[in-house]
Amino acid sequence: MTTEPTGRRFITASLIGYLFLVEITSGILQGYYIPLIPDLVRHLGIVDADFNWFEAAQLLVAALVVPVIAKLGDMWGHKRMLLITTVLTAAASWWLVFADDFVSFLLAWALQGFYVVWLPLEVALIFDRGRRTGRAASQTRRAAGLLVVALEAGAILGALAGGRVFAAFGDSVSPTLMIPAIAVTLVFFVVLVGVPESTPLPGRSLDIVGFSILALGLLLITSGLTFLRINGPGTWWVWALIALGALVFVPFVRYERRQPDPAIDMRVLAQPTMWPVQLTAALIGISLLGAQAPLSTFAGTDPVNGYGLGLAAADISNLIGAYLVSMIVGAILFPLVSSWATPRVALLGGAFLVAIGYLLFLPFHDSAVQVVVNMVVAGLGSGALVGALPAAAAAAAPRGQTGIAAALTNTTKTIGGSFASAVFGVVLFAGASTVTATASSLFGYMMVWTICGAGALVAAVLLFFVPRLAFADPVAPDDGAVGSGLPADQAR
Repeated sequence: MTTEPTGRRFITASLIGYLFLVEITSGILQGYYIPLIPDLVRHLGIVDADFNWFEAAQLLVAALVVPVIAKLGDMWGHKRMLLITTVLTAAASWWLVFADDFVSFLLAWALQGFYVVWLPLEVALIFDRGRRTGRAASQTRRAAGLLVVALEAGAILGALAGGRVFAAFGDSVSPTLMIPAIAVTLVFFVVLVGVPESTPLPGRSLDIVGFSILALGLLLITSGLTFLRINGPGTWWVWALIALGALVFVPFVRYERRQPDPAIDMRVLAQPTMWPVQLTAALIGISLLGAQAPLSTFAGTDPVNGYGLGLAAADISNLIGAYLVSMIVGAILFPLVSSWATPRVALLGGAFLVAIGYLLFLPFHDSAVQVVVNMVVAGLGSGALVGALPAAAAAAAPRGQTGIAAALTNTTKTIGGSFASAVFGVVLFAGASTVTATASSLFGYMMVWTICGAGALVAAVLLFFVPRLAFADPVAPDDGAVGSGLPADQAR
């Protein structure tokens, strides 16, 4: 009688182990290129500002493809889509090795953004495996925390390795870029051999029209935000793009409500266990994706401007390292707090920590110690939420929609980060004209920290609308409860 559960636990543990390697590779991709940016700029013969196009293109690709790929995972199997996106990411990574002009490098860099869908697909795989034990929600929370640990550890490893490998290859760009390409290639075989396939529901269909409308809206919004950062807020057509993108969602919602198998199920999205999670992802994306560059520039600003820490590049790296380590700790603590209290309380705690961390910058920003403390507090909350939000969305989704639900947290997070990057760029650039050619004003940084803290605070308030026992394991593993994120009596 004990053989079955033991086998299931073993399968889940081995699955997490293989996916751990996938997320280490994902982290390497996110950290490896950062110290190489100045050398890549010289290699391509471009200016520093042109590198922003690479980030914008990759975010755009991620926003457009993640929902579609996640839905295909729900239809055809999440392992299959994980393999396909790994092949696409590996091909783009190898293309970067040989790309020696701006356009080809831009295309390859953008297509490398397929790796963004890995974590949602992994969460869906783990939830599907845990569903068979009746403990899908708690298993997914613990596993997602470990995957975030792998992600951040990989980012640290990549950031430390990038510059050192470049020096070891005699400052040659092409062989240096082979390392992440090799890593992604190897991880394909890890998934192929070690990851079991999920069990998709039969009879599903891809809502091509719905996804096309969704893609159009996302394309207009993210493009508008990108051009807002480049052209400034005084350009009227930038705002027209953003407004038009928002208006596209009106016919999108109406169309989706009439579909038997919609791209995004609006009834599920409207549930009190789902919409606060998706909005929280967008609001946390403001600080998670938008605040890191301003924090780095603030730390490197010479105090002669009246603020800043005047840190060298190596010291800034240490500061960012402390932030990443705190995210690892937060990811580890989240499932422990969830089991001690409830998942909702743990989510609330993470959002409040992010808010406190950034709002602490307003009075405390005059020394490296103060900045580190603020970033560690925010990092604890951010680390908890990075894995917790897709896991919570998967727990709140019905069977057959775990992948798309988890992926939507990534899409909304990307939109939040794009919004933050555009707004922060405008705010800091406006301040630069009043101080020096390179340093922004202290008021600009105050605005950045206020927006980050306020966004996280609003997210915490939204999470109060989530039912008290949401995302918990059901009392009994029956079909009505499993996947609802509610105890059995509430699920029915």
